[in-house]
Amino acid sequence: MLKINLILFLLASFFAAPAANAEVKLVAIGSLSGNIRDLSSKTSAPLESGVPGNLLGGFGSGLAYAGRNTFIAIPDRGPNAKAYNSAVDDTTSYINRFQTIRLKLVPSQLGSALPFTLTPSLIATTLLSSKNPLYYGTGVGLGVPSGVPALNAKNTYYFTGRSDNFDPTQISTDPNDARLDPEGVRVSNDGKSIFISDEYGPYVYQFNRETGKRIKVFTLNSKFAVKNLNPVGNIEISNNTSGRVANKGMEGLAITPNGKTLVGIIQSPLLQDGGTNGAYTRIVKIDIATGATQEYAYQLDNIGTSAKPKYPTVSEILSINDREFLVDERDGKGLGDGSQAAFKKIYRIDLRNAQEVSNITGESNLAGKAVSKTLFLDVVATLTKNGIKTEDIPAKLEGLAFGPDVVINRVIKHTLFISNDNDFVGTITSDAFHPGGIDNPNKFFVFAIDTTDIPNFVPQKIKGEIEYPALREREW
Repeated sequence: MLKINLILFLLASFFAAPAANAEVKLVAIGSLSGNIRDLSSKTSAPLESGVPGNLLGGFGSGLAYAGRNTFIAIPDRGPNAKAYNSAVDDTTSYINRFQTIRLKLVPSQLGSALPFTLTPSLIATTLLSSKNPLYYGTGVGLGVPSGVPALNAKNTYYFTGRSDNFDPTQISTDPNDARLDPEGVRVSNDGKSIFISDEYGPYVYQFNRETGKRIKVFTLNSKFAVKNLNPVGNIEISNNTSGRVANKGMEGLAITPNGKTLVGIIQSPLLQDGGTNGAYTRIVKIDIATGATQEYAYQLDNIGTSAKPKYPTVSEILSINDREFLVDERDGKGLGDGSQAAFKKIYRIDLRNAQEVSNITGESNLAGKAVSKTLFLDVVATLTKNGIKTEDIPAKLEGLAFGPDVVINRVIKHTLFISNDNDFVGTITSDAFHPGGIDNPNKFFVFAIDTTDIPNFVPQKIKGEIEYPALREREW
């Protein structure tokens, strides 16, 4: 009987809903200036807005672990915070790319505020392209030149952030469109390719990690696409009743530890599910081998009321194992917005008992069918507890990745890295909270997680990665 009771207890513990975190601590902060250039000198010429074409910025939109202290960081569609032409939403012909970053974590000196010191450095810049021709806007009637990059060559056609680089005769998920707004990134288990999710289509593409060339397209259901395309997001929204909201497509991307499944999440509900006033967005599982998909509903917390919506957004999803994930749900408040951060929370979700909703449409029909979720980390509360003012917390904390384990007080801890998208604005000249201006770098926050908080955690193994013992803090 004792053995039976023990087995029942273990089974109950295994299948129980995840509890809120007991111990998630900030252990390091690092940054890279937003006023320097990346390593693609060929793209250094000024963009249509006058901003350098290789400004190192925005790359916290997505963050992926690539082994030991190496990470892949991805900028979004490029600099468009500087107003120059509203006919293209101030987007430019910034060539999409990913940055290979080394995030060196070492024990801090005695007396330091945090137990570890994080030193980021840029290793490589890789441009994204297609071997087949892409569709670029002509710029006619929009007050901009042709959208064809000067660097294009035979079998090399670059993706860019310009919002008019689409074929108006096709729906928005046409893989021949040159416009790309990368938001999520993950590395394949063999280490040879990366997967990127995007907001324009939304698209999900696989690229060769060495060359940056696209090697595979994952086709999403047409329900995610809009039929009436426009380079101005607000006009595009008003001209469609179904599909993704403009600039709120597939924001987050996870890969399961076995490397067989991608899991993407849409930033805000589809138009037919309520749009930015809706309560349920969608998670899409993609079988990498076959392309087959499944969908699940995710219930948003920060929705406000119909009279005063808070425009809830999801920025990232990260695999704990093949059924549990972390989801970054946030507001757009904080440094970069001239306001104070209020809602930036990471939730733990479980797809195990969730209902598949591919054939269900509409907010009311999705009610009661969402995945289970529990609060895992209140980022604002944790950062303010460590002396960071709410107006100094980056508005767009968007990238999530697990990193190497560390040892604190002789206890092994997992690490969680969170990165920000600084919108390519390296210095804020003045706002209500910083009248004298303030630096706005690309930042990384590292948190230590007790193994009891994610007992079923399975780390992704990248081929060729050498396993090292967990990094130990200095004894205090």
